[in-house]
Amino acid sequence: MDYPPAVLEKAQRLEQFLQRIAEGEPLEAANEAFGFSLDQRQLARAQAKYEAGGRTWQALIDGRHGHAREAHSALREWLYERKEEDEELRAPHLVEEIEARFGVTLSSGHINYLLRKRGLSAPPGRPCNRGGAESVADTPPPSPESVADAGIFFPGSRQGGDGDPPSR
Repeated sequence: MDYPPAVLEKAQRLEQFLQRIAEGEPLEAANEAFGFSLDQRQLARAQAKYEAGGRTWQALIDGRHGHAREAHSALREWLYERKEEDEELRAPHLVEEIEARFGVTLSSGHINYLLRKRGLSAPPGRPCNRGGAESVADTPPPSPESVADAGIFFPGSRQGGDGDPPSR
């Protein structure tokens, strides 16, 4: 498959990076020397991919064919700030704002995934009803008169439908 030169060059730099790490160079120094910003988890993933691929740089090709990630760091930082400003925002509205501001279309599920990673997602379930309808807490308790006659309308299982005891 044809990959852009930048993708091939990155895979080759990553191979050199992993070789320097294997020789004992500290992660921070290797990151700085090769222009990466890998953490320990990302390093472990790259090492496993390199070993599984037969220790060749071709195994380190990222598979995106040079396409940029849609949710780039500036977009993510804006998303996190926007959600912190207004916790009531939900993913469908954020999708619209991101498309208008960045020209990138993300799914609601991906927005929720990104927010969940930062602990900014809404609690599970449906949001409370904010319409004009009364909630159960707003309704007054029943009057004693209406409760006193409730048995007339709801006969027990052993009673007949008209309120008379069943004949035997």
